Order: sequence, then C-alpha cells, then structure tokens
Amino acid sequence: MRHRSIALIVATALLAVGCTAEIPGRPRAAKVVKKEASTETIQVRGSDNGPIDKLAATALTDIDEFWKDSFQKTFNKPWKPLTGGYFSVDTSDATAKPPPCTQKAADVEGNAFYCPAADAIAWDRASLLPVLQDRFGEAAVVVVLAHEVGHAVQNRMGITPEAERREPERFPTILTEAQADCFAGAFVRNVTDGRSQRLDINADSLDKALGALITFRDPVGTSPEDEQAHGSAFDRVAAFQDGFEQGTKFCAAMTVQNRTFTQRAFTTVKDRANGGNLPFSEMLESVTPDLDGYFKGLATAAGKQWPSPRAEASQTEPTCSGDQGPVAYCPSDKTIKIDTKEDLPALHKELGDYATGTLIATRYAMAELAVMGKPTEGEEASAAALCLAGAYTGAVFAREGGFGLSPGDFDEAVTVLLQFDYAARDSKGENPVDPGFARVARFREGVFEGPKKCGL
Repeated sequence: MRHRSIALIVATALLAVGCTAEIPGRPRAAKVVKKEASTETIQVRGSDNGPIDKLAATALTDIDEFWKDSFQKTFNKPWKPLTGGYFSVDTSDATAKPPPCTQKAADVEGNAFYCPAADAIAWDRASLLPVLQDRFGEAAVVVVLAHEVGHAVQNRMGITPEAERREPERFPTILTEAQADCFAGAFVRNVTDGRSQRLDINADSLDKALGALITFRDPVGTSPEDEQAHGSAFDRVAAFQDGFEQGTKFCAAMTVQNRTFTQRAFTTVKDRANGGNLPFSEMLESVTPDLDGYFKGLATAAGKQWPSPRAEASQTEPTCSGDQGPVAYCPSDKTIKIDTKEDLPALHKELGDYATGTLIATRYAMAELAVMGKPTEGEEASAAALCLAGAYTGAVFAREGGFGLSPGDFDEAVTVLLQFDYAARDSKGENPVDPGFARVARFREGVFEGPKKCGL
C-alpha cells in the first residue's frame, strides 16, 4: 500500500556512507515550545507521553489550527481534520502495535509518513524524531510533521494516489514532495511571525532545521523522473522558502509547468565515480577563468571596462581587506586571493567542489560591483554579491557545453551558505547577510531571475 513518507533519514544516511557513519550535524538544544503553551493537544495513539511525543502533539495541534484558517482562505472550503489520527511507534519494541498502512512496527523505522488510505500520520519515536531533535533541534521535528500534514492537504486537494497513478506526468513525486515542503514553509512562517499559540521558532533554529531538509535530499545523481524522487537539497530548501515567503496559495498553484527543479542524474561514468566533484586544484583552474568570462560579459554589456582580476594563491587566509574568509576580493590591487593551503581546501574536501566555487563566485561578484560603480561595502553589497553568484550559477546550469555543474553542486552551494557567512561578507569582511536562510534566498534570486535582480 502506498503512503507518503519523509526520506528515510536514518537508513538513507547510514546506507549511503557505511554502517558506522553518523547522521551529519551537531547536537541542537533549541526549544520551540512556548513556556506558557497550553497542555491541551491532539491525541496521539500509541504514545508513551514522553517529551518527544509531547513535542509532536504540540506541533501537530498548532499545524491543525493553522490549516483550519489557511485551508478555508486558500481553497474556499473548510479544513477536515485527519480522520485516521496520529500514531507514535516505538520501533525498538518488537511487540509494538503497527500503525495503519503497515504490517509491523518495524516498517516505520527511521520514518514518518502520511497514509492517504487511512488519512493518518505515523512516526518513529525511537530512532527518527529523537535523532532530528538531537542533531537539528526541535524545529526540525516541527518541519517534518508540517511536511507530512502537507501531504494530507494534498489529499484534500484531490492529489490522491489514484490521481498520481492516472496522471503521473502531472503529479510526479518530486513535485508533490516539493509542494509538501512548500506547505511546511508556509506554516513555519506563521510561527516565526508570532501567530502560533504554542510554538516559537527563531532564525537560528530555522537555519538548523533546514539542515534536516538537506539530510533528507535524494542521493546525488538521482534522476528527477525517479518515482521516489523527493528532490535535491536545493530543490527542497527552495520549495520550503517559497512557502515561507509566498504562502499557501503559491504552494497550491505549483505545477510541473511553473516549477524548475535542479536535480539531475549523472551523465558520465567519470562524474558518477567522483561524485560530481573535481579535485581542488582542477576546480580552481576551471572555475576562475569561467567566472572571469562571465563577469566580463556583464561589464562589457553595460559599457564598462572589465579589469580581469588576477586569481592569486595565498598560503593563509587572505587579509588584504578585512576578514572575508578563505577567498577575498582585494580592492587596492583588484585581485582575488584564494587560500590554497588550509581553510578552503579543507572546506572543499568536506562540502564539495561547488562550495569552493560559490565562495569564489561571490568575490568575483564584488569585483563586478566595483566595476559597475556599485557599493562594495555594507549589507546591500553583501546581498548583491550573493545574488550575482547565484546568477552565475544559473547561467552555468543552463549551458549545454563547456564548464558546467554536476549533480549535487546546487546542494553544495546551499550547504556552504547555511553553514558559513563567508560568501555573504562585503569587501571589508563585514556586514554579512544573516541568517543562512536569507543567504540562500538571495542566492536563489540570482539563480532564477538573473543579474537584473541583483541590481545590475
């Protein structure tokens, strides 16, 4: 029986890299339930009434109240609460009763899902929600449950398993998963705006929660046509941000015609073998002249003289103009200095080649701002550099030949933007765009709307 589920965070993360690996992330302790929150919440079947189920019940109560109001406004008809209810499952207990749409409790291990046949939501309270809470904070638990309720919203819209089987080209899995992420983003915006009775999610908690969406991404190289595709990290974060910024009506209108997905399958054996990543030195040799050519084209089109900034290696973090991180634009001599010895190679190894490419792109973007007579200092400059790096990335993505992006490159950009503010610092290493959620949003604007959106 088909049911809609969140990506298998535990199983997927372990199988992808070996049985001894841990789910990426660091312990998170941020609390999201208001101290004065009412203890009256929805009933959770099979609950042990422990802290994790109390968090889930509190979140689901607020999510249900959100949809009572939003469903009416979005679809002009009343919201129908889930008739099948909510189920907490202790997958560590072999005698635990299975929830609807499963044969045994172990079927839920590492998972949370919505089952349209039973109109019910179930989750693993032993090895999913506690892991989310520990690694990404309580807000991650809220995001996952809001995503699953998003599938219940779809069922009430008429996007049922039968409709998907009948019209797979209209309702591919990658679209329905993006729409559920979008609905989750709309709910979280309601919380961050202070309209939630029980929950409070601040910017820092939200950044950490988005780390969970990155973990839920499909394995790099998964085809967007795969019938189980949930989307890349970039696609999932983008959908969540669209819901956060645009609201439920925008989410409800998502279609394959108006949605761009960046997820791509590997097209060469070499790309698959190296995971889509170039060695550090080869990446520098490829990306720096390509960036030079792209930004020269923008400057020339505007009637400006492009100085072709020299990309120079540095044995330490560049200090020519404040602390810009491992890559710096030096206004005094119009060079791009790159740490080729310590921090940037380490980041490249940890996050991937386009994390490197993204940082370098923002410094070439600073050079472009200087040529165009735009400010290179202040948060406006920082935001413009992020946007221009996104515009460059979008242009490379659209190419049919030459230097191009590999599957996973967009995800690497999202990861470095969420984890570090290097790319969002101005030419003095100051005024970063914060939080990471905002950095990704500015980058996305450039990807999808081009350099004009960046003020050029």
